[in-house]
Amino acid sequence: MASQGQVIFWSMTTVITVLAVVIALVIGFGVSGKRSIGVAALTSPGNIGQHGILGCTFEPDIQMGSIVIRWAKVGVAGLVHEFKGGKDYLQEQDASFRGRTAVFADQVIGGNASLELRDVQLSDAGTYRCSVTTARGSGAAVLQYRTGAFSTPKVHVESSSSGDTLQCEAPRWFPRPTVRWTAYSDAGEDLPHAADTSYQLNAENITLKVVSSLHNITANATYTCVIENSIAKATGNVKVTDFSITRRTDLQLVNLNAESVSSSLPACHWMLLLPLYLLSI
Repeated sequence: MASQGQVIFWSMTTVITVLAVVIALVIGFGVSGKRSIGVAALTSPGNIGQHGILGCTFEPDIQMGSIVIRWAKVGVAGLVHEFKGGKDYLQEQDASFRGRTAVFADQVIGGNASLELRDVQLSDAGTYRCSVTTARGSGAAVLQYRTGAFSTPKVHVESSSSGDTLQCEAPRWFPRPTVRWTAYSDAGEDLPHAADTSYQLNAENITLKVVSSLHNITANATYTCVIENSIAKATGNVKVTDFSITRRTDLQLVNLNAESVSSSLPACHWMLLLPLYLLSI
């Protein structure tokens, strides 16, 4: 027959075990309800030959060692980039991205999973997925990345015996853009104007140099050259007076909204490990 002390001991052990299981279940169900973390992505078109950024942010986690970031592209067998354990892990990186990708390692702890893409190629366009896993859970976002070429125009005056001409020149554009001019007097009147535009293929056989000339310009007027394609819009604005020429340029990119997708991880392992940990105390 068990002594009173043994009965009390086993009773308390049973109570502790039951409490541990209950606590584990409560925590497990609570955690399982929070296993999806917010991830958002947004990007601007990539400029061929330049550096691009594929933006991705997530709910921060102070446990750097638990953060795993994976970038993948639809139609590419390997990964675009992987970061885990506080450093790059590129064993599964696709050869087409080798030496061209990086995350902002010092900003990961703050929730920045953005990818820097060096030497942007026309073929880099496509659908990308940014997946993030932390100690809190996991999530993902999908974005569409477009590539092309765009540049800010330079506008200058060329004088000749037949009159003054405004020349609007931009070194790199793709796809082929449209070019249009506007001309207004200081009184706001629409001035008649005629322009000649040419496109010259650059050495890499992809991008185009754009040159557009506006003839017979007059003083006390404002002229604007607009170069535009499906990914960017650039303007060169010139105000001409009897005494001076004032120039201003602007470049705007066409952004696409990203589709955010959440995913979750099972939390059953918490329910299994936590009771064993409590019973060992």
